[in-house]
Amino acid sequence: MLETMKIHNTLTRREEEFKPIKAKHVGMYVCGITAYDSCHIGHARAAVAFDVVVRYLRYKGFKVKFVRNYTDIDDKIISRAGKEKRDWKELAEYYIKEYAEDMAGLKNLKPDIEPRATDHIKEMIETIQKLFDRGFAYQTKSGVYFSVRKFKDYGRLSGKNIEDLESGARIAVDEDKNDPLDFALWKASKPDEPKWPSPWGEGRPGWHIECSAMSSKYLGQPFDIHGGGQDLIFPHHENEMAQAEGACGCQFVKYWLHNGFINIDAEKMSKSLGNIKTIRETLKQYDFETLRYFLISSHYRSPLDYTAQALADASAAVDRFYEMTVRLSPSPFPLPSRKRVNAEGATEKQLQKALESLEDRITAFMDDDFNTAGAMGVIFDAVRQTNKYLDSSCHSCESRNPVQLNALDPRFRGDNNEFFGWLSSQWHEIQKTLDNIFGMFNSAPAEYQSRRKKMATSTKGVDTSLVEQLISDRAAARKSKDFAKADAVKKQLADMGVELKDKPDGTTEWKIK
Repeated sequence: MLETMKIHNTLTRREEEFKPIKAKHVGMYVCGITAYDSCHIGHARAAVAFDVVVRYLRYKGFKVKFVRNYTDIDDKIISRAGKEKRDWKELAEYYIKEYAEDMAGLKNLKPDIEPRATDHIKEMIETIQKLFDRGFAYQTKSGVYFSVRKFKDYGRLSGKNIEDLESGARIAVDEDKNDPLDFALWKASKPDEPKWPSPWGEGRPGWHIECSAMSSKYLGQPFDIHGGGQDLIFPHHENEMAQAEGACGCQFVKYWLHNGFINIDAEKMSKSLGNIKTIRETLKQYDFETLRYFLISSHYRSPLDYTAQALADASAAVDRFYEMTVRLSPSPFPLPSRKRVNAEGATEKQLQKALESLEDRITAFMDDDFNTAGAMGVIFDAVRQTNKYLDSSCHSCESRNPVQLNALDPRFRGDNNEFFGWLSSQWHEIQKTLDNIFGMFNSAPAEYQSRRKKMATSTKGVDTSLVEQLISDRAAARKSKDFAKADAVKKQLADMGVELKDKPDGTTEWKIK
């Protein structure tokens, strides 16, 4: 199962044949979260995208060592802890636990290793010392910095020109680095901030150095795949690559993968616009398979627009899949003899050929840079063909409703009918494959229906699509300073039984009273 695969490498800006450094083994590192706030659906997109990459590589027969880190010390963590008068460790631990719960809610695989920055200060110091030894690092009173101009390949990953970067560079008032482009490897300690001892005085690591040190420790250097969102290409991944290659004098990563952004109703998701959608709030409104389908229904590198309609379409697609599985469920009823009717040309032979080739057609898309959108297309084409066959073969039934149809016409149920039995068995095996690759579509019909019923009960009959649209309208009104309209929309939501939670940063969450 190790046919040719191609993946788009950000470093070379083209699709390349995937050849891991060690045959049949893949080392993969994905940047995790900075643990200072609840995670939003942008984080969910990255997490699900790379979860599918790991699943598919394992499905193809590769032994994958998957590492995803936690940044548990950072300016943002220190700042928020100070504002809330909380211990920074407690704050980071709270959001790490919340993120782990979010990942479980999305049914993502747990990484093989989840290193934390504060557990790897020793490795970071060792990496910085190598940079000193090779002439890439220097010390000032504010800390230790990487000399960007001494690394001749700087900008190669992001495609940025160092002269263009120079024109827009600035130096913070508390820094005394040699060049505006240089970045911190080690930050000298400030009063009341966490600190660790080092050869350059007490302080804490810069953000970029942690990923270079942790990935190299667990995967070696070079390793196969480094992933993250497009927003991390510059400066984070550019700096990671510069310091890792500067320290070791060899290639850092062979293939760089980056997922696209999520917009909210065609606008960039941001706290200033108040349109952040957290993972946990979204999972209260939509079933996890609906959210997974939405996130992988587009190619991972493409932008994705979160709208109420897009989530409604995703929900309808997942419903359509499970409605088909209900029609194929076994039954205790004996099957009388029947004459097959191939209305609209939906013959058993055509359907058999389509299903037997389905796995190959899925892998053909997935082998082309993990094209989940194309894979979903062939899956739902097979669903359509199956339903078409069942409809045409049951042309005399009094009802087209899938559940009623099964009850009214037992000819399509049970293993006594040879082709129907094969059809049911074939889809059962296909569902296992879909679960292995995509992490969905393998629930028993009763389990899925129970989840859907629970979701409907949790919103108490409120039209979630309408709620999402009204919240979007309110955010737009607030942005344009039309506070009268914003208040009117809030009252309309309150009359519907919807309670809004506005955070200081503008993030809006909602629940049913």
